[in-house]
Amino acid sequence: MAEPTMSQGGLTAYAPASIGNLAAGFDLLGAALAPLDGSLLGDLVHVAPAAVSSFTVTGPFAQALAGDPRPNLAQRAHDLFVAAVRAEGRDVGPFALTLEKRLPVASGLGSSASSIVATLVALQALCGDPLDGSALLGLAGKAEGHTSGAVHLDNVAPSLLGGLQLVVPGRDGQPASRRLPWPADLLLVVVHPEYRLSTAESRGALPPRPEWAEALDFAGNLAALVQALHSGDRTLLGRCLRDPLVEHHRAPLVPAFRAVQAAALERGALGCSLSGSGPSVFAVVEDETRATSVAGAMAAAFRQAGLASQAWLCALDPDGARVVTAGFTHPGREAHP
Repeated sequence: MAEPTMSQGGLTAYAPASIGNLAAGFDLLGAALAPLDGSLLGDLVHVAPAAVSSFTVTGPFAQALAGDPRPNLAQRAHDLFVAAVRAEGRDVGPFALTLEKRLPVASGLGSSASSIVATLVALQALCGDPLDGSALLGLAGKAEGHTSGAVHLDNVAPSLLGGLQLVVPGRDGQPASRRLPWPADLLLVVVHPEYRLSTAESRGALPPRPEWAEALDFAGNLAALVQALHSGDRTLLGRCLRDPLVEHHRAPLVPAFRAVQAAALERGALGCSLSGSGPSVFAVVEDETRATSVAGAMAAAFRQAGLASQAWLCALDPDGARVVTAGFTHPGREAHP
C-alpha cells in the first residue's frame, strides 16, 4: 500500500496497532506494533480546516462501522480535543475529518485506540501542539472509555508513545506511563483469526473481583516481568510472559485458543496469550526464523478449528503515532506529568 501524503490544507496521522495487557499486565501494559515488512499496521486519519465540520470513513474495514448508531471514536476524540483546546481560550475548527479504517474491528489489536490516537495526533499537529503530552494521553484514555466503560490506557499509551508502555501513577491523578526496555532480538508474532470479539463481551466474562491468590500472583508476576526486562534476565522473562488473572476467563470465548497457544509454545515461543481482549493471539519469539515457524503453527491451529487467519511478524514500533508525509514524521511525546 502506498504511503499516505499530505493533501492541500491538511495532514494525515498514523497510529500503530497495539497489544494490550501483554499477558502479564492487565489494563497496565501495552506494546506498539511495527511489522517487519515495513507496512503500516494501524489506522490513518486525515484532518483539514473546513467551513463546515464533516466526518468520513474509508478503508478496508469501513463497512464494519457502518451499522453502528453511536458516534465514531474518531469523532469522540475530535470533540474532546476541540473542547479541551477551547477550554484554554483558543478557538479551533471546524475540521474535515477522514478516518481510513485499516485495522479490523473487535480484533484485540487496539483498533479503537488507533482511531482515537491518530485523530488526536493529527489535530494536535494541525493546531500547533496546543496540549501537553499528559493532556493528550488523558483525552485518548477518556475517548477509549466510551467503548470499554472506563478509562483504560494500555492500548492508547503505546499507540501514542511507542514501545512497551507501563501505566503508572501520575501527579495529582493525571494519566502517565513509562517506557520499559525491550530486547531488540525479541519479536512479536500476532495472529488474527476471522472472528469478532467485542471488548464489552470479553470484559463481561470477568468476575466482579479476583480472588486474593489471583491478585497476589498477578502483582508478583508483573513486578517480576519489569525486573526481568530491566536486568536482562531472559529466563525470568519467559516465566513471566503469562496471564494469571484474566486469560482463563476469556479463553473459552476464542475458538481454538488453547490449541493455538500450545502450538506456539511447542515451536519455541517464550510466551503466548491473548492480544488484549482477543480474539487475536500473540507470541514472543527470539528470532525471525523461529517466528515464521511459530506463526505457521498458530495459523494451522486456527485453521483446524475452521478459522482463516492473518499473521504478522512484528518488532516494537519505537515512535508511536506520527504525522506521515513523503518525508516528515511528527512522533507522539512521552507523558511524564
